[in-house]
Amino acid sequence: MQFEVWAPQAGRVTLHCDGTTRALERDTEREGWWTGEAEAQDGSRYGFALDGGPVLPDPRSRRQPDGPDGLSAVVDHGRYAWRTEWAGRPLRGAVLYELHVGTYTPEGTLDAAAARLDHLAALGVTHVELMPLCPFPGRHGWGYEGVSLWAVHEPYGGPEALKRFVDRAHELGLGVVLDVVHNHLGPSGNYLPMFGPYFTDTHHTPWGAAVNLDAPGSDEVRAYLIGSALAWLRDYRLDGLRLDAVHALWDTRACHFLEELSAAVDALAAEVERPLFLIAESDLNDPRLISPREEHGLGLHAQWNDDFHHALHTALTGESQGYYADFARAPLAALAKTLKGGYFHDGTYSSFRGRRHGRPLDRTRVPGYRLLGYSQTHDQVGNRAVGDRLAALLSGAPGLLACAATLTLTAPFTPMLFMGEEWAAGTPWQFFTDHTDPELAEAVRQGRRREFTAHGWAEEDVPDPQDPATRDRSCLDWSEPEREPHARMLAWYRRLIALRHEQPDLTDPDLSDTRVAYDEQARWLAFRRGDVCVAVNLGKEPAAIPLGARRAEVLAAWEPVRAPGADGMLHLPGETSVVLLQP
Repeated sequence: MQFEVWAPQAGRVTLHCDGTTRALERDTEREGWWTGEAEAQDGSRYGFALDGGPVLPDPRSRRQPDGPDGLSAVVDHGRYAWRTEWAGRPLRGAVLYELHVGTYTPEGTLDAAAARLDHLAALGVTHVELMPLCPFPGRHGWGYEGVSLWAVHEPYGGPEALKRFVDRAHELGLGVVLDVVHNHLGPSGNYLPMFGPYFTDTHHTPWGAAVNLDAPGSDEVRAYLIGSALAWLRDYRLDGLRLDAVHALWDTRACHFLEELSAAVDALAAEVERPLFLIAESDLNDPRLISPREEHGLGLHAQWNDDFHHALHTALTGESQGYYADFARAPLAALAKTLKGGYFHDGTYSSFRGRRHGRPLDRTRVPGYRLLGYSQTHDQVGNRAVGDRLAALLSGAPGLLACAATLTLTAPFTPMLFMGEEWAAGTPWQFFTDHTDPELAEAVRQGRRREFTAHGWAEEDVPDPQDPATRDRSCLDWSEPEREPHARMLAWYRRLIALRHEQPDLTDPDLSDTRVAYDEQARWLAFRRGDVCVAVNLGKEPAAIPLGARRAEVLAAWEPVRAPGADGMLHLPGETSVVLLQP
């Protein structure tokens, strides 16, 4: 078997494989690369020693059986016999479901999660978006401190378990998207700097030195990241990738890394003859991110739209701290603006940033499905001090939760749900870690406490990330969907998702076709997409909403609602929502 590694600064590289040792030779055609052959098979353990140093895992390791600090293992992807023929599922018309493998079930494994995929197929979602799976120290964590960007976290089940999960998802008609982190690696178990200039001090990020995308040696670093992305899509038959915090990918080169990545993914899609897509997390509000490369954009296929979330969250909860401040001044106006134009900050002043922010979308050119809309995500729940979901914040107001679902699932964006929201899960989703380095564990624990005690929380009320009970509290309770009030909410989500699939106007990509009316004081908002009209009343008192004298049919309502009469007035009870067909 051929082994190779990029180690441009090394004077000597030794391969250690299954108890044997041999020196690698410089590759005469690729600067900085070392190659050699050795007897190996699936499961063979190996690593590389640089200049007589310790044996290190392969930067391109496909498996880390003993965690990030152990030897790598050979993976023969050809051994897995795929059961399902899969033609792919495009982003247009999709409904995504964000899922954390470690807390989706108490077992916290890919196989246990696969056994619950029937629930998602019955719910009507089209794609499962898995939070990061790359190896990280310990057993439990969010996954954003992963290392070994080509491997699958062993406690989740490793490479074979991911293939079984994808196979089962595809069997049920579900696409699979993976959250990948290119902007930084975890502080523990990261051996890349020992091999080469994977990081640079030219730029800095919240996590330290930036990944090297434009300094000397960056050609190989970019190839490393793109190779990892393509491997997930090719070897595991994934349908898309979510790219974490792309605004932290500092790159001054003429061809931006994201443009190069999107071109490579589009080429792979043509090769495998199925749709593949990239979804960015970005707070830049820059439409160039999701504009085609031929229009001088970066060519990504979609992005998370936090502006819609922030407007909806402030309208529902009244919270106004931090980045919610600008939205909270007139939350229904903010919500209306995002429904019509995608971004709220489109060149407007952001008090949180202390400057103008964003750039307008061209509603006639950017299809609505390129923006993801959501009322909850792992970030927006888990980065709160106690990980309280909307169901906790709006306790006693199930109608407002139903309104959140209605707006998310009928808006002109690609909707995304966060696991458990479909039944108003009573479990929190908290920040948890399992660092094996005692100093790092304590630093994370104290940092979390400092962050929230500075905002008025008592230190004892901030969950200890290292306490196993913090993760356990965050696991979904699968007995909830079978009992009230959760069962009613689940039925509402199913009905709304079914409507989205049934009514072509709800997946019409034309952003410019969305028309919105609202009353800030009375707390109602209505919008029309083609022949479908959606109305929500966030106030406690009934609202009279003028919809016009056109004939209307109620398609779905949280509480009993009559279609407007001859006067065109919709009488909507407090804290409820309705979807009407009004041709």
